[in-house]
Amino acid sequence: QVQLVESGGGLVQAGDSLRLSCAASGRTFSSYAVGWFRQAPGKERELVAAINWRSGSRTYYGDSVKGRFTISRDNAKNTVYLQMNSLKPEDTAVYYCAARFGYGVFIADGEYIYWGQGTQVTVSS
Repeated sequence: QVQLVESGGGLVQAGDSLRLSCAASGRTFSSYAVGWFRQAPGKERELVAAINWRSGSRTYYGDSVKGRFTISRDNAKNTVYLQMNSLKPEDTAVYYCAARFGYGVFIADGEYIYWGQGTQVTVSS
């Protein structure tokens, strides 16, 4: 069982940066792949970024965030981060982290087992 808690959201202006954190319980978090998803009002949930287990040597980014967002992990702290730079109003959403055991980078939300409660990110123009 893994419990995930997101933090770091807030209200910022366009062009600003934020770093989201996803803190996990459990001693084997390094064996879990993690994804960051977001959902804006009236829109479907979409994958923002994903990272594989252990070293986090493999990552995936959604087209809308490539070059602006960076996912990383610190297994010693049981935490995965999402560094968000050059934020745009269209990045406004609730951001969720999700995890699942296993090798690989997982793209579909249905592939994840554990979910956090979400953190709101609002970008004003």
